[in-house]
Amino acid sequence: MRIAVITFPGSNCDEDAVHVMRHLLGADTMVVWHKDTALPAGTSAVILPGGFSYGDALRSGAIARFSPVMGAIKTFAAQGGPVLGICNGFQILLEADLLPGAMLQNASRKFVCRAVELEVVSAHTAFSSRYTAGERLSIPVAHHEGCYFAPPALVDQLRAEDRIVFRYAAGDNPNGSSDDIAGIVNASGNVLGMMPHPERASEALLGSNDGRRVFESLAASLAEGRFTGAGGST
Repeated sequence: MRIAVITFPGSNCDEDAVHVMRHLLGADTMVVWHKDTALPAGTSAVILPGGFSYGDALRSGAIARFSPVMGAIKTFAAQGGPVLGICNGFQILLEADLLPGAMLQNASRKFVCRAVELEVVSAHTAFSSRYTAGERLSIPVAHHEGCYFAPPALVDQLRAEDRIVFRYAAGDNPNGSSDDIAGIVNASGNVLGMMPHPERASEALLGSNDGRRVFESLAASLAEGRFTGAGGST
């Protein structure tokens, strides 16, 4: 299992993702610079970490989508390889059209940094299989543009296709996201974007280890061969 963690100018959670995958899960984990045009040979999964790529110029993720490495990531995803985007990584996935919808400023127009309560909506995805549907989690958020927007027709589609993975619990939506959405997958189920930071809730020392099972689910799904495009060079 070889994990590629992408670093953009302004990424600040890349080493956190590396720590979880390398030191907690024992995965061969590599840091990939955004100017690289290919993923390492044998890449099994890609993580787009949180941070402020390009200083959030224009809007979050708007410039990162044009980074050279994104061409390889799009190809990897199209071939069925798993891609996990966290916070800024979710924003980049939206800008790159790897996930539907858009990201707006928080309804409060203020930066929000605190633990939130999440509900596991779908435990059937390759990123949530170690959870139980309806389970409540404590995972922190840290964003200014975290309001996921989807028109009603898209929300209905996401619901019907069981593609909403996480929701903010009732009364704990920190940004005004449509339908309280905190994380979604693409139609093929191999790309997950989520605004909360599971890497910041992966050890009891951090106050919660509720986020660790996102990464454990990914690792288990790789071991089970759930991804058709994982493990090949790109």
